[in-house]
Amino acid sequence: MHILMVDDEPLARSRLRLLLADCQDPQQPWMLSEAANASQAMQVLQQLPTVDVLLLDIQLPATSGMSLAQTVQQLPQPPLIIFVTAHSQYAAQAFDVQACDYLTKPVRLARLQQALGKARAALVALRPIATATQPAVDGAVLIGHSGHSGYSEHIPLGQVVYIKAELKSLVLHTAYRSCVLEGSLQALEQRFAPRLLRIHRSFLVHIDQLRCLERPSTCPQTDAWQLRLHSLPDALPVSRRQLPLVRQHLQVR
Repeated sequence: MHILMVDDEPLARSRLRLLLADCQDPQQPWMLSEAANASQAMQVLQQLPTVDVLLLDIQLPATSGMSLAQTVQQLPQPPLIIFVTAHSQYAAQAFDVQACDYLTKPVRLARLQQALGKARAALVALRPIATATQPAVDGAVLIGHSGHSGYSEHIPLGQVVYIKAELKSLVLHTAYRSCVLEGSLQALEQRFAPRLLRIHRSFLVHIDQLRCLERPSTCPQTDAWQLRLHSLPDALPVSRRQLPLVRQHLQVR
């Protein structure tokens, strides 16, 4: 994983550099580049197109971090964006530029570790899966709508973690963003079987995300079960009706 840190304050970069050193897994090392403004950041991105994650301050000289994020999203392979800022009021705008996460200064080590773990999972999900046994349906694309502007997004089926029915809409979740879909869970289940698995009346999960079943920590003595996923920390409820099918898929995998 190649990380580009963009912050105009040397002390802020130094502190974040130390935190990153504490986060790094020796088995999965990353490369770190730095920039003090948007212009320098674009130079790095043009020279090193392999940047995976952008740790981006919002208050930058000349060009703001939010403007830089909008520009970066136009790149052929944009890096994931994690905002690192002293200002909390831009969180809604961060969603509009598909930010992976939003950290407020002073950054805590645990929070940075969580954000980087989320980014790493997203990068794994974005890598194309090429196996001879993969059904052709995995090449499908779902069209959703993101942000307050409602612009369309094309989400490859392989990036889907789960889809949830909420009131009269469907919300699709990938490892680092979400968007609203039109249609019904039943129609998606029929169209994309067996890649999308019904685990509950309100949830479809991509079968590659199945990790394990567990009892809810809040009521471990009941017969309720929940499903852990690979790419997100969310634990999703599993209905009694779907429990045997979920167990069957976990045994096969």
